[in-house]
Order: sequence, then structure tokens, then C-alpha cells
Amino acid sequence: MSLPSPLTLLRTRLGWLAGLPALALIGVGTAYLAVPSIEDQIARAAAEVARTTGEGQPEPWLRVQVEGRDLVAAGEAPQAPDREAALGRLAGIEGARRLIDRTGIIEEASPFVWTVERPAADRLESAGSRPAEIGAFELAQRLKPVLPREATLDDRTRAARGAPPDFPDAAAYAVERMGDLTTGSVATVNDTVISIRGAAASLAAYDALRAALSRPPEGFSLGAIEILPPVVADIRLTVERRPDGSLELGGHVASPEAREAIRAAAAEAAEGAAIDDRMQDARGLGLDAPTLATALLKLAALLHEGRVAYEGGLVSVSGNALDAGAVDEIEALMRDGLPAGVKAGSVALTSKPISPYVLRIRRGEERVSVSGHLPDAATRETLLARLRARLFREAVQDKSRLAPGAPDGFVTATGAGLDALTTLSGGALTVSGTRLSLSGTSLYPEAAARLSRTLPASMPAGWSATVSLAGGEASVRLDAGECGRRINERVAAHPLRFAPGSTALAADFYPVLDAVAALARDCPSERIEIVGHLDLPNAKPAEPDPVAADAARESAPKPKPAPPKKAGKDDKKAGKTEKAEAKPAAPATPEPSPAETGADLARARALAVVDYLQKAGVPLDRATAADGAAPLSERQGVGVALRS
Repeated sequence: MSLPSPLTLLRTRLGWLAGLPALALIGVGTAYLAVPSIEDQIARAAAEVARTTGEGQPEPWLRVQVEGRDLVAAGEAPQAPDREAALGRLAGIEGARRLIDRTGIIEEASPFVWTVERPAADRLESAGSRPAEIGAFELAQRLKPVLPREATLDDRTRAARGAPPDFPDAAAYAVERMGDLTTGSVATVNDTVISIRGAAASLAAYDALRAALSRPPEGFSLGAIEILPPVVADIRLTVERRPDGSLELGGHVASPEAREAIRAAAAEAAEGAAIDDRMQDARGLGLDAPTLATALLKLAALLHEGRVAYEGGLVSVSGNALDAGAVDEIEALMRDGLPAGVKAGSVALTSKPISPYVLRIRRGEERVSVSGHLPDAATRETLLARLRARLFREAVQDKSRLAPGAPDGFVTATGAGLDALTTLSGGALTVSGTRLSLSGTSLYPEAAARLSRTLPASMPAGWSATVSLAGGEASVRLDAGECGRRINERVAAHPLRFAPGSTALAADFYPVLDAVAALARDCPSERIEIVGHLDLPNAKPAEPDPVAADAARESAPKPKPAPPKKAGKDDKKAGKTEKAEAKPAAPATPEPSPAETGADLARARALAVVDYLQKAGVPLDRATAADGAAPLSERQGVGVALRS
């Protein structure tokens, strides 16, 4: 046999070398095609294992993710044996390299908490527990119709037992609220309580949220609701004043606290008239709404009818001013009275004759306010003095303005209404043109009925009066023994002692006398008798109150002027007689003894107490100063007793 030539051997070796790349390509291709086939086989086998875990369940509890040749198992098995069996089958899949176990066993969750959060505009995430009785797929289908537009739900919950009935309804309610909230908002279902935290996406969304929050799902209640109003670039605030004095509030308010502050300021400005709150909740950048509203309300108070508005960073005023002087006051406020950073805008005002001519007097627990118009300073002083003389504890706040145009009979009608108002425990007197209206509460129904008859009858010609009074709380009839016991306890706990030489009621008298008046209502068969007290021997009289003295002088009836005398020879004599009468007359009788002076002072004190009780509504014949009773000592104080 001949050996191959060197050339033949070279050719053979070169042929093998040339074939090696082809063999490599064939090997790589075979491996590339074979690996996906193995992964597909692993995935199909894992899916089959997962599918079979749904037997007897709402849906398969096992979820398997294939990562290369690794298996990641998740889900909650109904029982431990179910979990072990599923993991065993996964571990036995041919070709699988590693099994990562993230499964668990369904447990009882107490409390049962489920949350949904909006981390991005197009995505929601749920976490916590979901009902084991409802599969993840089925719950997702229930929530899909209420998802925000173009948003998906990433379910990161774990199945658990203990969910409240109708849980899907609560979850859907919470998810639907996310559509009206900005990113970062969170809703939680904790057993049967739903809580929501976030910021509204718009004014319309905020209104929708408020409407939805008034109707939680049946069987569920609302917990913590912390929803911020939306941010509005063009913040507004408006006040409209109507001819009847009522106010309409509009624009934006950032918080319940700010709304409450604005409403309180509006109620002060309206002085009993209606407040129509139409403000919307919204946030503005760097705006102190309560301070701004206070400035707007000051301007609105000078309008008979009109509008004050903060829009586009400017304050504007339009309408009919209260009177000619109000125009200048509004212009001064626009120039110097606006908050820092707020600029004055347009002013369009008219000043028409006052029609109707309006005066309002309101009596509260601690204050009487007077607003509207009075014809001149003399009328103002007369009415205020008449008012102060009939009040014991309330301060008088005068906001009235002087302007002509009062109808004939104004002072007479107003005085009669004022006297009636001071007999009420609280109320309002309104004079509008030639119409007077009195409303409020009387301690006694009998007193309310009496005023309904007497006030209209006291009106001057051409005037009318309407009375709308509540008769106070329904009385509770007490027997004589119980009435006496309660009054004795009230007076004994707080003895009534006047200052030396004084007949003025002290501030601490009022709660006691109010209680006595209320008890008199519950003891209709009893009469209240008052006995005054003496001062301590050599007690120094208290300094007189100059304000009270002035009020008494102003309210005292003025002497009528003497009829004109005929001119004649007796004029000179008459003039001498008048000069003689002007001199102080010598006392016709000796000075009373100290004892008599003490008795007179004690009776005057008793009458002062009686006067207060009658003004509080006690009928005239049921509160009297005791006749013939000896004055009590200063230590005993004023005596209050019941007589059948």
C-alpha cells in the first residue's frame, strides 16, 4: 500500500479546517433553537400546575413567572398541603433550574385592610388584603369600569379571610374617587370604614367628591377624609349686598377654618340679615382670604345695594352707596384700607335718596347694636339715652349714620318699638319706611301676646307694626313648696347686696334675677315679693356713675313750657316772681331721720329689683315690693319671697 502524498495530506487537513466554522454554526443554531423550546416546555408545564390549583377555588391561586429556566411562584394557598403539593410539582418540572418560592397560606386578616394609591396619572396600585373568596382576576374585572381614564391597576394584594360583606362595592367606591384626585392620593378600606387622603384635581372634581362622600356604600362608613381643595390660579372673592341688608358670598375659600372666619365676619356686617354662602373651596397662592374678606365686607357695609369683588388681583366696587358720605368713605378705604399686596380697581357708585329709610336695633346676650340711619344727632342722642336707661347689662354699640329722609312719626314709632324690644330676652327691631317689625323671644307667652296687641296700637298715624315673638321655653308647673325651695337656694347661694347708698343693680345680680324670673314662669300661682336692705352704719356712699346719671337726665320727662303771658303792667312783677322761684326753696319740713332715710333707700332698692323682673317678662301683678315689711340688714341682702 502506498502512503498518501504530502500534498494529499495537506488538502485533507485544510478540508477539515474549512468545515469547522460550518460545524460551529450548526451547533450554535441547534442550541439557539433548542433553548427556547426548553423554556417553552417549562412555561407550559408551570402553567398547567398553576391551572390545576384552581379546582374548587374561584380561580387558580398559584401564579408562576418563568425567568429563563428559573420559576418564581407566588400566591396564597388555601391550606399548607395545597401549597406543598404545588411546589413539589413545580420542582419536578424537567429542565427547570431553580424554584423561587414566594407563596403563602391564606390567613385571617383582622383588621382587614385594603389600600389603593395613585402614584402616577396613568397607574393605580393596590396593596394589603383582598378577599380569598374573590379571585384577583374577578376583583380586577369589578374595578375596571371605575378606573380613571387611561389608567391601569397594579394588584399587589394578598388573599386573606375576614373581608367585610360587599367588599367589592367599597373597593370600587375608593377606586372611583381616585379619578377626582391628583397623584399621591390614597384611599383605604379598613374593615367597614373608608378613609381618603389627597388633593382634588379641579373645582368640578371637588364638587363631585363632596357629593360622593355624602353617599358611602351601604354597610360602610367614612373615616378620616383629608381632601385638599384644588389650586386655582385666578382666585376670586366677592361680596354682594342686597337692599334688605343680606349678603351673598362668592369666589374661593381655601379651608373650612377660612370659610368659618369669613362667615363670622359676614354675620357681623349683616347684623342679623341673611348670609348666602356660595363660595367654592379652592387654594390660591399666598392669599389671606379672611383678611381680604374683612376688607371687602367693610366696603359692602357702606352700600345699600351693590357688589365688591376681588378679581384679577384688583378690588372693585359698584352699586348704590348708603348715603352721600359713604361715597367718600369707600374711596378712602380703597385708597388706604386694602391689605398689603392688593390693589384698588374700579369704583362705580351712585348716591340716591334713602328709600326706604331703615333703622335696625338688635339685642343679644351681651350687646345691643344700632345700625341704619337716623335723621340728626339730637334724635340719635334721645333714642340712645332711652335705650340705655332700660338696659342693665348689655353694652350699646352704635353704628347708625345721620341722613335726612326719615318719615313723619319716625321718633314716636321707633321709641315705642325700642321700649318693646327692651322687654324681650333677645330680638330685633327693624324700621323700614313707615313699617316697623319686632321679632325675638319673650320669657313669658303672656308678654308676647300683650306686645302683639299693644305695639301696633301705639303706632302714629300712617304707620304699621308687625310682631313675631316666641314665648320662650314651655313652662314646667311646680308646686308652691318646690318654688319656694328653688328660689331660696338661688338667692342664698348669691346674696344680692347693693353698694352703699346706691340703688343700681350690680353685674352679679343679673344671673340671679334671671333665674328668679324663669322660676316665676314655672310658678304661675305665686307672687314674688321683694324687700330691700339697709347699709352698714356709717357706710360711705359709692361714687355716682356719671354715665348713668346723664342717661337718667336725658330720659327724664322735660317740663312743659308755660303758656305765653299777655303783655301788661304785671310783667315786671311776674319777672320778679320767676326770679324768686328760681332760687332754692327752703325745706318745708325737717330732714328725715336716719332711720327713715334707710327705709326709703331699702324700698328704692326693692323697686329697682321689681323693675328688672318686670322687664324680664314677669307680669306686673306678680312682682311687687313688700308693703309694710321691715328692711333687711346689709348682711342679709335683698329678700326674695313667694306669696300665694
